[in-house]
Amino acid sequence: MENLSHLRDFEQAVLPHLDAAHNLARWLVRDPPTAEDVVQDAVLRAWKYFASFRGGSVRAWLLQIVRNTAYTCMKTRRRGAEILLGSGERAGEDEDAEEGVTPELPDPRPGPEATLAHRQDLATLEAALRALPAALRECVILREVEMLSYKEIARITGVPIGTVMSRLARAREALRDASGDERHSLSAKGRAQTGITPTMRHATQIG
Repeated sequence: MENLSHLRDFEQAVLPHLDAAHNLARWLVRDPPTAEDVVQDAVLRAWKYFASFRGGSVRAWLLQIVRNTAYTCMKTRRRGAEILLGSGERAGEDEDAEEGVTPELPDPRPGPEATLAHRQDLATLEAALRALPAALRECVILREVEMLSYKEIARITGVPIGTVMSRLARAREALRDASGDERHSLSAKGRAQTGITPTMRHATQIG
């Protein structure tokens, strides 16, 4: 009976944050099936150590586990790629699968040319975000997509708040340079248009 109560407490605490966990994992490992594995492993670890959780933000605690699990996964994949290269085989980068664009409604506004240009701009932004180093990319996702505080991000990433702010500044500058837009590249409007919205796992099919 006690175990059942413990499981119920775990589910109530963790399950509401699974979409955020999938979102972070997808952006870090850039491969949806691998992200699923990362989240499953992270949830198992969270269950294992749930009894030692001493309060605070469950969301930040879970995302910290997801982040550590993702980095372990990326290190393993990197070692595997090095082995393949050492044996003379070519280990290319995983191709980023892009979802088809939502069909336009009749008589769209703006016109086709403007719509195409806008899509190209969004594709450039997404590509630039994927191209960021993981340390910068995770800060952008945690801050701009998951809306976490600097303090929470610092806890998750294990670096000082000043480092978090510095990484965010560098990431934003890189995104502005890539998009050619001096405005904030991941504004609320931009997130909605690209499908990069908080805890919307199925809407962010990013490799």
